[in-house]
Amino acid sequence: MSKPLSSPWWVVVGSLLGLTVGNGPVMQFTFGVFVKPLSEALNTDRGAISGALLAGLVATGIATPFIGRLIDRHGIRRISLPAIVLFSLGMMAMGWLVQSPAVLIVMYALCGIVASGQTPLPYSKAIAAVIDDKRGLALGIATAGVGLGTMLMPMFAQHLIASVGWRGAYVGLGLLTLAVALPAMAGLVTRGEAQRQAAASGRASSVPTAPQDAPGMTAAQARTDGRFWSLALAFFCVALAASGVMAHIVPLMTDRGVPAASATKALGAAGVALVVGRLIAGWLIDRVHAPRVALAFFSLPLIGIGLLLGTTDASFGIPAAVLVGLGLGAEVDLIAYLQSRYLGMKAFGEIYGYLFAIFMLGSGLGPFVMGQSFAKLHSYQPALMLLSGALVVACVLMARLGPYTYRPASRPAPMRGGAAPEADKQPSLAT
Repeated sequence: MSKPLSSPWWVVVGSLLGLTVGNGPVMQFTFGVFVKPLSEALNTDRGAISGALLAGLVATGIATPFIGRLIDRHGIRRISLPAIVLFSLGMMAMGWLVQSPAVLIVMYALCGIVASGQTPLPYSKAIAAVIDDKRGLALGIATAGVGLGTMLMPMFAQHLIASVGWRGAYVGLGLLTLAVALPAMAGLVTRGEAQRQAAASGRASSVPTAPQDAPGMTAAQARTDGRFWSLALAFFCVALAASGVMAHIVPLMTDRGVPAASATKALGAAGVALVVGRLIAGWLIDRVHAPRVALAFFSLPLIGIGLLLGTTDASFGIPAAVLVGLGLGAEVDLIAYLQSRYLGMKAFGEIYGYLFAIFMLGSGLGPFVMGQSFAKLHSYQPALMLLSGALVVACVLMARLGPYTYRPASRPAPMRGGAAPEADKQPSLAT
Protein backbone atom coordinates (compact mmCIF):
# COMPACT_ATOMS: atom_id res chain seq x y z
CA MET A 1 0.00 0.00 0.00
CA SER A 2 1.53 3.31 -1.06
CA LYS A 3 2.14 6.06 1.48
CA PRO A 4 -0.05 9.20 1.33
CA LEU A 5 1.36 11.81 -1.06
CA SER A 6 3.94 9.29 -2.32
CA SER A 7 3.04 9.73 -6.00
CA PRO A 8 5.49 11.94 -7.92
CA TRP A 9 2.49 13.83 -9.27
CA TRP A 10 2.09 15.46 -5.84
CA VAL A 11 5.35 17.25 -6.66
CA VAL A 12 3.56 18.64 -9.72
CA VAL A 13 0.60 19.78 -7.60
CA GLY A 14 2.90 21.50 -5.13
CA SER A 15 4.80 23.16 -7.96
CA LEU A 16 1.55 24.41 -9.49
CA LEU A 17 0.62 26.05 -6.19
CA GLY A 18 4.07 27.47 -5.54
CA LEU A 19 4.46 28.95 -9.00
CA THR A 20 1.06 30.65 -8.77
CA VAL A 21 2.81 33.03 -6.36
CA GLY A 22 6.23 32.71 -7.99
CA ASN A 23 8.59 35.55 -8.79
CA GLY A 24 6.93 36.12 -12.17
CA PRO A 25 3.29 36.58 -11.09
CA VAL A 26 4.11 38.44 -7.86
CA MET A 27 7.04 40.66 -8.81
CA GLN A 28 6.95 40.90 -12.60
CA PHE A 29 3.40 40.58 -13.91
CA THR A 30 1.78 42.75 -11.24
CA PHE A 31 4.19 45.55 -12.17
CA GLY A 32 1.91 46.96 -14.85
CA VAL A 33 -0.79 47.87 -12.33
CA PHE A 34 1.76 49.67 -10.14
CA VAL A 35 3.32 51.78 -12.94
CA LYS A 36 0.89 54.71 -12.84
CA PRO A 37 0.36 54.80 -9.03
CA LEU A 38 4.12 54.70 -8.45
CA SER A 39 4.77 57.35 -11.10
CA GLU A 40 2.28 59.66 -9.45
CA ALA A 41 3.32 58.93 -5.85
CA LEU A 42 7.05 59.24 -6.52
CA ASN A 43 6.69 62.13 -9.00
CA THR A 44 8.67 60.49 -11.81
CA ASP A 45 8.13 59.07 -15.30
CA ARG A 46 7.40 55.53 -16.45
CA GLY A 47 10.95 55.04 -17.72
CA ALA A 48 12.38 55.54 -14.24
CA ILE A 49 9.74 53.32 -12.67
CA SER A 50 10.46 50.58 -15.23
CA GLY A 51 14.10 50.70 -14.14
CA ALA A 52 13.02 49.15 -10.83
CA LEU A 53 11.67 46.04 -12.54
CA LEU A 54 14.82 45.85 -14.67
CA ALA A 55 16.93 45.94 -11.50
CA GLY A 56 14.81 43.24 -9.87
CA LEU A 57 14.82 40.85 -12.81
CA VAL A 58 18.53 41.34 -13.55
CA ALA A 59 19.27 40.66 -9.87
CA THR A 60 17.22 37.46 -10.10
CA GLY A 61 19.09 36.48 -13.22
CA ILE A 62 22.49 37.05 -11.62
CA ALA A 63 21.56 35.17 -8.45
CA THR A 64 19.83 32.19 -10.09
CA PRO A 65 22.98 30.31 -11.29
CA PHE A 66 24.39 30.50 -7.75
CA ILE A 67 21.09 29.28 -6.31
CA GLY A 68 21.09 26.47 -8.89
CA ARG A 69 24.58 25.41 -7.86
CA LEU A 70 23.58 25.44 -4.18
CA ILE A 71 20.45 23.39 -4.94
CA ASP A 72 22.55 20.83 -6.87
CA ARG A 73 24.83 20.48 -3.84
CA HIS A 74 22.50 20.83 -0.86
CA GLY A 75 19.04 19.99 -2.15
CA ILE A 76 15.99 22.06 -2.97
CA ARG A 77 14.48 22.20 0.50
CA ARG A 78 17.44 23.74 2.31
CA ILE A 79 17.77 26.55 -0.22
CA SER A 80 14.26 27.36 -1.40
CA LEU A 81 12.42 27.46 1.92
CA PRO A 82 14.53 30.33 3.34
CA ALA A 83 14.42 32.07 -0.05
CA ILE A 84 10.60 32.01 -0.08
CA VAL A 85 10.47 33.57 3.39
CA LEU A 86 12.94 36.32 2.47
CA PHE A 87 11.18 37.06 -0.85
CA SER A 88 7.83 37.39 0.93
CA LEU A 89 9.29 39.72 3.55
CA GLY A 90 10.97 41.77 0.82
CA MET A 91 7.67 42.33 -1.00
CA MET A 92 6.04 43.40 2.25
CA ALA A 93 8.93 45.75 2.99
CA MET A 94 8.37 47.41 -0.39
CA GLY A 95 5.14 48.87 0.96
CA TRP A 96 6.82 50.12 4.13
CA LEU A 97 10.11 51.54 2.90
CA VAL A 98 9.74 52.99 -0.62
CA GLN A 99 9.89 56.80 -0.53
CA SER A 100 11.74 57.61 -3.77
CA PRO A 101 12.57 56.07 -7.16
CA ALA A 102 16.07 55.21 -5.90
CA VAL A 103 14.70 53.27 -2.92
CA LEU A 104 12.20 51.53 -5.20
CA ILE A 105 15.03 50.36 -7.47
CA VAL A 106 17.11 49.14 -4.51
CA MET A 107 14.15 47.27 -3.02
CA TYR A 108 13.31 45.56 -6.30
CA ALA A 109 16.95 44.54 -6.67
CA LEU A 110 17.02 43.03 -3.17
CA CYS A 111 13.73 41.23 -3.75
CA GLY A 112 15.11 40.01 -7.07
CA ILE A 113 18.08 38.35 -5.38
CA VAL A 114 15.99 36.26 -2.97
CA ALA A 115 13.32 35.70 -5.65
CA SER A 116 15.80 33.36 -7.36
CA GLY A 117 14.71 30.65 -4.93
CA GLN A 118 11.05 31.14 -5.93
CA THR A 119 11.60 30.88 -9.69
CA PRO A 120 10.62 27.79 -11.72
CA LEU A 121 14.17 26.43 -11.13
CA PRO A 122 13.58 24.42 -7.93
CA TYR A 123 10.16 23.25 -9.07
CA SER A 124 11.42 22.16 -12.51
CA LYS A 125 14.38 20.33 -10.99
CA ALA A 126 12.10 18.50 -8.55
CA ILE A 127 9.78 17.40 -11.37
CA ALA A 128 12.55 16.40 -13.79
CA ALA A 129 14.11 14.25 -11.09
CA VAL A 130 10.99 12.11 -10.56
CA ILE A 131 9.16 12.13 -13.92
CA ASP A 132 10.67 11.16 -17.29
CA ASP A 133 8.17 9.72 -19.76
CA LYS A 134 5.51 12.40 -19.21
CA ARG A 135 7.92 15.14 -18.25
CA GLY A 136 6.52 17.61 -20.78
CA LEU A 137 2.98 17.29 -19.44
CA ALA A 138 4.19 17.45 -15.83
CA LEU A 139 6.18 20.62 -16.48
CA GLY A 140 3.26 22.07 -18.41
CA ILE A 141 0.83 21.48 -15.53
CA ALA A 142 3.24 22.82 -12.94
CA THR A 143 4.24 25.94 -14.84
CA ALA A 144 0.59 26.61 -15.58
CA GLY A 145 0.78 28.00 -12.06
CA VAL A 146 2.63 30.97 -13.54
CA GLY A 147 -0.35 31.48 -15.83
CA LEU A 148 -2.81 31.25 -12.96
CA GLY A 149 -0.72 33.75 -11.07
CA THR A 150 -0.51 36.04 -14.08
CA MET A 151 -4.29 35.90 -14.30
CA LEU A 152 -5.00 36.34 -10.57
CA MET A 153 -2.16 38.38 -9.06
CA PRO A 154 -2.65 41.59 -11.13
CA MET A 155 -6.37 41.58 -10.31
CA PHE A 156 -5.56 40.95 -6.66
CA ALA A 157 -3.03 43.79 -6.70
CA GLN A 158 -5.45 46.13 -8.49
CA HIS A 159 -8.13 45.35 -5.91
CA LEU A 160 -5.72 46.05 -3.06
CA ILE A 161 -4.54 49.31 -4.65
CA ALA A 162 -8.14 50.47 -4.91
CA SER A 163 -8.86 49.40 -1.32
CA VAL A 164 -5.67 50.11 0.68
CA GLY A 165 -3.33 51.87 -1.74
CA TRP A 166 -0.19 50.68 -3.47
CA ARG A 167 1.72 50.28 -0.20
CA GLY A 168 -0.91 47.95 1.23
CA ALA A 169 -0.94 46.06 -2.06
CA TYR A 170 2.75 45.18 -1.73
CA VAL A 171 2.17 43.95 1.83
CA GLY A 172 -0.76 41.83 0.66
CA LEU A 173 1.28 40.25 -2.14
CA GLY A 174 4.04 39.31 0.31
CA LEU A 175 1.63 37.76 2.80
CA LEU A 176 -0.11 35.73 0.11
CA THR A 177 3.22 34.41 -1.21
CA LEU A 178 4.24 33.28 2.26
CA ALA A 179 0.88 31.62 2.92
CA VAL A 180 0.82 29.63 -0.34
CA ALA A 181 4.40 28.94 -1.42
CA LEU A 182 5.94 27.92 1.90
CA PRO A 183 3.56 25.01 2.68
CA ALA A 184 3.53 23.93 -0.98
CA MET A 185 7.33 23.70 -1.10
CA ALA A 186 7.70 22.10 2.34
CA GLY A 187 4.71 19.76 2.26
CA LEU A 188 4.54 18.63 -1.37
CA VAL A 189 7.49 19.58 -3.57
CA THR A 190 10.31 18.59 -1.20
CA ARG A 191 8.50 16.19 1.10
CA GLY A 192 10.24 13.18 -0.44
CA GLU A 193 13.59 14.97 -0.36
CA ALA A 194 13.16 15.65 3.36
CA GLN A 195 12.43 11.96 3.98
CA ARG A 196 15.53 10.91 2.03
CA GLN A 197 17.70 13.39 3.91
CA ALA A 198 16.37 12.14 7.26
CA ALA A 199 16.94 8.53 6.27
CA ALA A 200 20.45 9.26 5.01
CA SER A 201 21.36 11.14 8.17
CA GLY A 202 20.25 8.10 10.15
CA ARG A 203 22.23 5.81 7.82
CA ALA A 204 18.98 4.06 6.88
CA SER A 205 19.34 4.98 3.24
CA SER A 206 22.10 5.70 0.76
CA VAL A 207 19.92 7.66 -1.65
CA PRO A 208 21.65 10.98 -2.37
CA THR A 209 19.64 14.20 -2.54
CA ALA A 210 21.46 15.36 -5.67
CA PRO A 211 22.80 12.34 -7.61
CA GLN A 212 25.95 13.09 -9.58
CA ASP A 213 25.74 10.08 -11.89
CA ALA A 214 22.77 11.36 -13.90
CA PRO A 215 23.41 11.53 -17.65
CA GLY A 216 24.31 14.90 -19.07
CA MET A 217 26.89 17.64 -19.38
CA THR A 218 28.65 19.45 -16.61
CA ALA A 219 28.01 23.17 -16.41
CA ALA A 220 31.45 23.87 -17.91
CA GLN A 221 30.72 21.58 -20.88
CA ALA A 222 27.32 23.20 -21.45
CA ARG A 223 28.81 26.69 -21.55
CA THR A 224 30.94 25.70 -24.54
CA ASP A 225 28.12 23.94 -26.40
CA GLY A 226 26.38 25.76 -29.25
CA ARG A 227 22.99 24.35 -28.31
CA PHE A 228 23.23 26.00 -24.89
CA TRP A 229 23.78 29.39 -26.51
CA SER A 230 21.03 28.81 -29.06
CA LEU A 231 18.60 28.09 -26.23
CA ALA A 232 19.86 31.04 -24.21
CA LEU A 233 19.51 33.57 -27.04
CA ALA A 234 16.12 32.25 -28.15
CA PHE A 235 14.62 32.51 -24.68
CA PHE A 236 16.24 35.91 -24.13
CA CYS A 237 14.46 37.19 -27.23
CA VAL A 238 11.10 35.71 -26.24
CA ALA A 239 11.38 37.11 -22.72
CA LEU A 240 12.36 40.53 -24.08
CA ALA A 241 9.27 40.68 -26.29
CA ALA A 242 6.68 39.04 -24.07
CA SER A 243 7.58 40.73 -20.79
CA GLY A 244 7.90 44.10 -22.51
CA VAL A 245 4.34 43.89 -23.78
CA MET A 246 2.91 42.39 -20.59
CA ALA A 247 4.47 45.00 -18.30
CA HIS A 248 3.07 47.91 -20.31
CA ILE A 249 -0.19 46.55 -21.72
CA VAL A 250 -2.21 48.23 -18.93
CA PRO A 251 -0.75 51.74 -19.40
CA LEU A 252 -0.80 51.24 -23.18
CA MET A 253 -4.53 50.48 -23.09
CA THR A 254 -5.38 53.23 -20.60
CA ASP A 255 -3.55 55.67 -22.90
CA ARG A 256 -6.04 54.57 -25.56
CA GLY A 257 -8.98 55.43 -23.33
CA VAL A 258 -9.66 52.13 -21.53
CA PRO A 259 -10.42 52.39 -17.76
CA ALA A 260 -7.71 50.91 -15.51
CA ALA A 261 -9.96 48.13 -14.18
CA SER A 262 -10.90 47.09 -17.72
CA ALA A 263 -7.30 47.30 -18.93
CA THR A 264 -6.24 45.00 -16.10
CA LYS A 265 -8.56 42.38 -17.60
CA ALA A 266 -6.07 42.15 -20.49
CA LEU A 267 -3.56 40.76 -18.01
CA GLY A 268 -6.20 38.38 -16.75
CA ALA A 269 -6.92 37.22 -20.29
CA ALA A 270 -3.20 36.80 -20.90
CA GLY A 271 -3.01 34.73 -17.73
CA VAL A 272 -5.74 32.41 -18.98
CA ALA A 273 -3.92 32.12 -22.30
CA LEU A 274 -0.70 31.44 -20.45
CA VAL A 275 -2.31 28.54 -18.59
CA VAL A 276 -3.74 27.13 -21.80
CA GLY A 277 -0.41 27.60 -23.56
CA ARG A 278 1.47 25.78 -20.81
CA LEU A 279 -0.87 22.79 -20.85
CA ILE A 280 -1.00 22.49 -24.63
CA ALA A 281 2.76 22.93 -25.00
CA GLY A 282 3.43 20.40 -22.23
CA TRP A 283 1.15 17.85 -23.87
CA LEU A 284 2.65 18.45 -27.32
CA ILE A 285 6.34 18.22 -26.39
CA ASP A 286 5.80 14.66 -25.16
CA ARG A 287 4.58 13.82 -28.68
CA VAL A 288 6.17 16.29 -31.13
CA HIS A 289 9.79 17.40 -31.45
CA ALA A 290 9.95 20.23 -28.90
CA PRO A 291 11.71 22.84 -31.12
CA ARG A 292 8.78 22.62 -33.56
CA VAL A 293 6.38 23.27 -30.69
CA ALA A 294 8.52 26.23 -29.61
CA LEU A 295 8.58 27.62 -33.15
CA ALA A 296 4.78 27.55 -33.33
CA PHE A 297 4.27 29.15 -29.93
CA PHE A 298 6.92 31.84 -30.44
CA SER A 299 5.10 32.94 -33.60
CA LEU A 300 1.96 33.83 -31.64
CA PRO A 301 3.33 36.88 -29.76
CA LEU A 302 4.61 38.14 -33.12
CA ILE A 303 1.00 38.25 -34.33
CA GLY A 304 -0.10 39.90 -31.08
CA ILE A 305 2.50 42.66 -31.37
CA GLY A 306 1.45 43.09 -34.99
CA LEU A 307 -2.08 43.88 -33.77
CA LEU A 308 -0.75 46.55 -31.43
CA LEU A 309 1.39 48.04 -34.19
CA GLY A 310 -1.28 47.90 -36.86
CA THR A 311 -4.02 49.76 -35.02
CA THR A 312 -4.67 52.10 -32.11
CA ASP A 313 -8.11 50.58 -31.57
CA ALA A 314 -8.24 49.68 -27.87
CA SER A 315 -10.44 46.66 -28.60
CA PHE A 316 -7.39 44.84 -29.99
CA GLY A 317 -5.56 45.09 -26.65
CA ILE A 318 -7.07 41.95 -25.14
CA PRO A 319 -6.58 39.74 -28.27
CA ALA A 320 -2.99 40.95 -28.45
CA ALA A 321 -2.44 40.13 -24.77
CA VAL A 322 -3.94 36.67 -25.30
CA LEU A 323 -1.56 35.92 -28.18
CA VAL A 324 1.41 37.14 -26.17
CA GLY A 325 0.21 35.05 -23.22
CA LEU A 326 -0.03 31.93 -25.37
CA GLY A 327 3.58 32.39 -26.49
CA LEU A 328 4.74 33.20 -22.99
CA GLY A 329 2.88 30.12 -21.81
CA ALA A 330 5.34 27.81 -23.52
CA GLU A 331 8.62 29.34 -22.42
CA VAL A 332 9.36 28.15 -18.87
CA ASP A 333 8.42 24.49 -19.38
CA LEU A 334 10.30 24.55 -22.71
CA ILE A 335 13.44 25.85 -21.00
CA ALA A 336 13.44 22.94 -18.56
CA TYR A 337 12.38 20.34 -21.11
CA LEU A 338 14.83 21.37 -23.85
CA GLN A 339 17.66 21.62 -21.34
CA SER A 340 16.99 18.10 -20.05
CA ARG A 341 16.88 16.68 -23.60
CA TYR A 342 19.86 18.55 -25.09
CA LEU A 343 22.13 19.11 -22.06
CA GLY A 344 21.01 16.39 -19.65
CA MET A 345 20.45 16.23 -15.89
CA LYS A 346 23.95 16.04 -14.40
CA ALA A 347 24.13 19.75 -13.50
CA PHE A 348 20.48 20.64 -14.06
CA GLY A 349 20.27 23.29 -11.35
CA GLU A 350 23.35 25.25 -12.36
CA ILE A 351 22.73 25.07 -16.13
CA TYR A 352 19.08 26.01 -15.67
CA GLY A 353 20.33 28.87 -13.54
CA TYR A 354 22.42 30.22 -16.43
CA LEU A 355 19.56 29.88 -18.91
CA PHE A 356 17.11 31.45 -16.51
CA ALA A 357 19.54 34.28 -15.77
CA ILE A 358 19.66 35.16 -19.46
CA PHE A 359 15.89 34.76 -19.66
CA MET A 360 15.46 37.14 -16.72
CA LEU A 361 17.79 39.67 -18.34
CA GLY A 362 15.45 39.69 -21.32
CA SER A 363 12.45 39.89 -18.98
CA GLY A 364 13.90 42.97 -17.34
CA LEU A 365 15.08 44.69 -20.51
CA GLY A 366 11.72 44.31 -22.28
CA PRO A 367 9.74 46.54 -19.87
CA PHE A 368 12.70 48.95 -19.66
CA VAL A 369 12.85 49.29 -23.46
CA MET A 370 9.09 49.90 -23.58
CA GLY A 371 9.29 52.44 -20.76
CA GLN A 372 12.18 54.33 -22.35
CA SER A 373 10.44 54.33 -25.71
CA PHE A 374 7.43 56.04 -24.16
CA ALA A 375 9.51 58.41 -22.01
CA LYS A 376 11.79 59.57 -24.85
CA LEU A 377 9.53 59.28 -27.91
CA HIS A 378 6.07 59.44 -26.31
CA SER A 379 5.15 56.25 -28.17
CA TYR A 380 5.44 52.50 -27.71
CA GLN A 381 5.61 51.89 -31.47
CA PRO A 382 9.46 51.89 -31.90
CA ALA A 383 9.88 49.46 -29.01
CA LEU A 384 7.18 47.16 -30.38
CA MET A 385 9.01 47.00 -33.72
CA LEU A 386 12.24 46.03 -31.94
CA LEU A 387 10.44 43.33 -29.95
CA SER A 388 8.99 41.90 -33.18
CA GLY A 389 12.50 41.50 -34.57
CA ALA A 390 13.60 39.67 -31.42
CA LEU A 391 10.80 37.13 -31.86
CA VAL A 392 11.88 36.46 -35.44
CA VAL A 393 15.40 35.66 -34.15
CA ALA A 394 13.95 33.25 -31.55
CA CYS A 395 11.95 31.41 -34.22
CA VAL A 396 15.01 31.00 -36.45
CA LEU A 397 17.08 29.58 -33.57
CA MET A 398 14.41 27.04 -32.69
CA ALA A 399 14.18 25.93 -36.33
CA ARG A 400 17.94 25.21 -36.33
CA LEU A 401 18.03 22.88 -33.30
CA GLY A 402 18.73 19.25 -34.18
CA PRO A 403 17.65 15.92 -32.65
CA TYR A 404 17.66 15.34 -28.89
CA THR A 405 20.86 14.18 -27.20
CA TYR A 406 19.09 12.62 -24.19
CA ARG A 407 15.86 11.06 -25.39
CA PRO A 408 12.87 9.98 -23.26
CA ALA A 409 13.21 6.41 -22.03
CA SER A 410 10.02 5.39 -23.83
CA ARG A 411 11.28 6.70 -27.19
CA PRO A 412 14.54 4.98 -28.10
CA ALA A 413 16.49 6.59 -30.91
CA PRO A 414 16.57 5.08 -34.37
CA MET A 415 19.47 2.71 -34.96
CA ARG A 416 22.47 4.32 -36.60
CA GLY A 417 24.71 1.89 -38.37
CA GLY A 418 23.35 -0.92 -36.23
CA ALA A 419 23.90 0.76 -32.86
CA ALA A 420 22.09 3.30 -30.76
CA PRO A 421 23.82 6.63 -30.30
CA GLU A 422 26.00 6.90 -27.22
CA ALA A 423 23.78 9.47 -25.51
CA ASP A 424 20.80 7.17 -25.82
CA LYS A 425 22.64 4.42 -23.95
CA GLN A 426 22.48 6.53 -20.80
CA PRO A 427 20.33 5.19 -17.96
CA SER A 428 16.73 6.29 -17.66
CA LEU A 429 16.06 9.43 -15.66
CA ALA A 430 12.80 8.07 -14.30
CA THR A 431 12.55 7.01 -10.70
